[in-house]
Amino acid sequence: MNHMGLRILIVDDDDSQRSVLQDLLVNEGHDVTTASNGEQAAEIFAQSPYPLVITDLCLPGTSGLELIEPLLRHSPDTQFIVITSYASLHTAVGALRAGACDYLVKPFDDLNVILSVVNRTVDKIHLIDENQLLVERLRHQNTDLVTMNRILQELAVKDGLTGLYNHRYFHEIMDIELNRSRRHRHEFSLLFIDVDHFKLYNDSHGHLQGDQLLRDLCEQLTSRVRSSDTVARYGGEEFVMILPETNKPGALTLAGNLCRHIAEYDFDGAHRQSPGKVTVSIGVASYPNDGVEPNQLIETADQALYRAKQAGRNRVV
Repeated sequence: MNHMGLRILIVDDDDSQRSVLQDLLVNEGHDVTTASNGEQAAEIFAQSPYPLVITDLCLPGTSGLELIEPLLRHSPDTQFIVITSYASLHTAVGALRAGACDYLVKPFDDLNVILSVVNRTVDKIHLIDENQLLVERLRHQNTDLVTMNRILQELAVKDGLTGLYNHRYFHEIMDIELNRSRRHRHEFSLLFIDVDHFKLYNDSHGHLQGDQLLRDLCEQLTSRVRSSDTVARYGGEEFVMILPETNKPGALTLAGNLCRHIAEYDFDGAHRQSPGKVTVSIGVASYPNDGVEPNQLIETADQALYRAKQAGRNRVV
């Protein structure tokens, strides 16, 4: 996506850090304003809201977290990226719960990481702007704007059939989790899940019933994982799970439990399915032992899934 220039407000009491960010983003074509504390930032923002605010969490007076809520009340579409010196998930999660969309950890060892986070947020802002233009056109067709806006926001990240996160959003979360695990030296695991003999089920019961099976299956998958895990539809009858801070043995245990649970669950029409039940095959890969880049981990999990299929299905590899 083309990263068009954006008005960005940087809030940081560290002169050198503020200058690094400003120079980097100005060179990318953005219109950058800076503030050295929360009070000054609030005054600048009140004059004309900014679509993107990058703020340090640790500021003199009003903290970065305390700054987010009032600015969001004033401009609900503003996106926030927070900067923290605390290398912990707790700090980042606190900021995300307060309304931030992403975070950076200082000191800045790699400027490309900053650009990646900013560009992803800029893309999100442009997507929201495009959705709002569409909503305005729908207003003239007497469409319910509240419902339509919710649908448009969900379309960006949700799969239409199952309600799970979609393929695109999975890759975004995968990048975030890999970078976080790399920074904090944590392990995480990836599960690739495929419904066995799904084509036979579709042929026997029809596509509408097949779609219902996928929805029912997704309910069972999401009910068996932690709130911190991400479940997405990778495509067709294939699903993927990201399991933060989970090593290979832990992932294999979870995958085995999922496999048994699905085989034992009474899905509609399962008794007419060979071998008399609905089953899944699961491939497992873990960071960093099975790969240190997203494509490596995905390929390893996909190959493991293929081996599970070749070995007779309804199993974990």
